[in-house]
Amino acid sequence: MLSKKILSFDNLIAEVVDQNLCNRCEGCVSFCSANGISALKIGKDGYPEYLDKDKCMEGGICYLICPKTIELEEEISEKYNWKYPLGQWQDIFSARSTDSVIREAATDGGIVTSLLLYMLENNVIDGAIVSRRTENCGRIPMIAKNRAELLEATGSFWSEATHLDELGNVYSSCFPVIKVIKESAEKDMKRLALVGTPCQIKAIRKMQAMNIVPSHLIVFTIGLFCMQCFTLDDLVKQEFAKKHNLKIEDVGKVNIKDKLILHMKSGLKIHIPLEEVEQIAHDACLACSDFANDYADISAGGLGSEDGYTSIIVRNSIGKQIYSEALYKGYVENSGVSIITKKDRDYKLIDIIRDFAIKKRIRYEQHQHIVTDK
Repeated sequence: MLSKKILSFDNLIAEVVDQNLCNRCEGCVSFCSANGISALKIGKDGYPEYLDKDKCMEGGICYLICPKTIELEEEISEKYNWKYPLGQWQDIFSARSTDSVIREAATDGGIVTSLLLYMLENNVIDGAIVSRRTENCGRIPMIAKNRAELLEATGSFWSEATHLDELGNVYSSCFPVIKVIKESAEKDMKRLALVGTPCQIKAIRKMQAMNIVPSHLIVFTIGLFCMQCFTLDDLVKQEFAKKHNLKIEDVGKVNIKDKLILHMKSGLKIHIPLEEVEQIAHDACLACSDFANDYADISAGGLGSEDGYTSIIVRNSIGKQIYSEALYKGYVENSGVSIITKKDRDYKLIDIIRDFAIKKRIRYEQHQHIVTDK
């Protein structure tokens, strides 16, 4: 529900940035620059700040679309028929790409890449907003328009700004999505798919709820499972790499199921308990309750599926249509496995994902109590 108080970027600084809750999704700055206001910029360590305060229109839109503010929560929850703890969903599958090249490049089943490829090759979208690795192991945004460009964004890498997703195909949340959307419009690309983390997808949904340009160009969203994000610096500062006797440059891919899995270039796999990873979680991640990307059209992650497969949650009618067509045309294939045996017990795929979703919500509630008690 919209607040009656006058909101501005000052409110966002006080309530989000100064409280260490900012996800650095750059939604506020991207909106400001994409609409020609240019009052904000990305400052130190990726956090937003004023570029020219006199240009600020004090309309409060930057505050409203932030995934960490409560504004518009009721509106998008109602629109997407959200239900505890996973949101709305229609089907769930364990699946993989039928393309061996995509599967080889991906950490899990390559489903995200193959769904995007289906949409591009069948004229459903004009481009897909993803990110690719740079020479210095960073990530920069790109609009993929064909198979070769999609492959550039496939697979997970160590980066100074990357999300630890449940899917091996990591797309960083720390790039200006909205600015990229605006640039696509200038190139006459009017239908875009977006692959994003929960904070990215939520910011877009808030913009769409307010009919804010250019969010109308996003016609399909694929949401990645996400427990938290970390940087290479976090690992080094916490002596994480030293403890596990590994060199970061030897890591080929990163994956997470019920453990953090490091795929070394040598072929060795190192399994690390999630409890250790949570020790380096940012406050912004601890203050997030969305694990399964509840507002996406399709959510994807490695959790619950066998090696080489991706868990897919089809959430709504458009998600079901796209997935069904990709399946029918041979871009993806289902594993047929819906039960996984673990510690002498049988688990349904949905139960495994639900357990993680509840775990993240409990962690969020505990963090909120800690913050309140300070």
